[in-house]
Amino acid sequence: MSLRSHRLLGLPIAATHYREAFEVVSGWARSGEGVRLVEAANTHVLALARHEPAFGRVMAQFDLILPDGMPLVWVLNRRFGENLQDRVYGPTFMARSFEWSGEFGHGHLRHFLLGSTPEILGKLQENLGRRYPAARIAGAYSPPFREWDAGDRAAILEALREAKANFIWTCFGCPKQERLLADMKGELPPGVYFGIGAAFAFHAGAVKQAPAWIQRLGMEWCFRMCIEPRRLFKRYLVNNTRFLWYLLRDREKTS
Repeated sequence: MSLRSHRLLGLPIAATHYREAFEVVSGWARSGEGVRLVEAANTHVLALARHEPAFGRVMAQFDLILPDGMPLVWVLNRRFGENLQDRVYGPTFMARSFEWSGEFGHGHLRHFLLGSTPEILGKLQENLGRRYPAARIAGAYSPPFREWDAGDRAAILEALREAKANFIWTCFGCPKQERLLADMKGELPPGVYFGIGAAFAFHAGAVKQAPAWIQRLGMEWCFRMCIEPRRLFKRYLVNNTRFLWYLLRDREKTS
């Protein structure tokens, strides 16, 4: 199965929905051939990839970029004539992948959780195991919070090889997780690797998610900024502004 995609700010964004995206990545996972990188991208990711050429080259190594933010859905619908009803939100896609991987025909798929803290990983495994008992969690690993040396990288690779997982969910924050996945792509064991942002903290219950109606309005960024203003104010102010600027500039060039 191949997905339609359209270039936004230089990145190919898939025009897809949750189930279709899952069928694609589960097909890759079942094949057991090679390493695939998947990103749930919002305006922050697109603006940063356009603004920083080095990060743009990182994102060029990803095999599938999903429309995580509602503004991306609106642009895909209006500019490219798509009829998407919803985004493919990273935390929700992760939850549905755990649910659907336990279905008949997908039951052999194994999940691995990489990143965050041991405390959050423990709670995350507990919650996921309770909510999706048919899903198979092959393991979890919390690397040290420092610049990794050769020994740290070797330990991560060994944990991944031993787990023999099909879906590897990574949570180090953007842009760190994307850079790490792209940098290690040639060393990673076969599997589908996801850059999943704050999904670990959400599903572990460590961070509150925005209500569904706020998400549908595309205002989740505002909700999160109100909860963590010191950490997120500059990020959202700068990158949301850059996204709009680049989007308008690209439109002028093609008009």
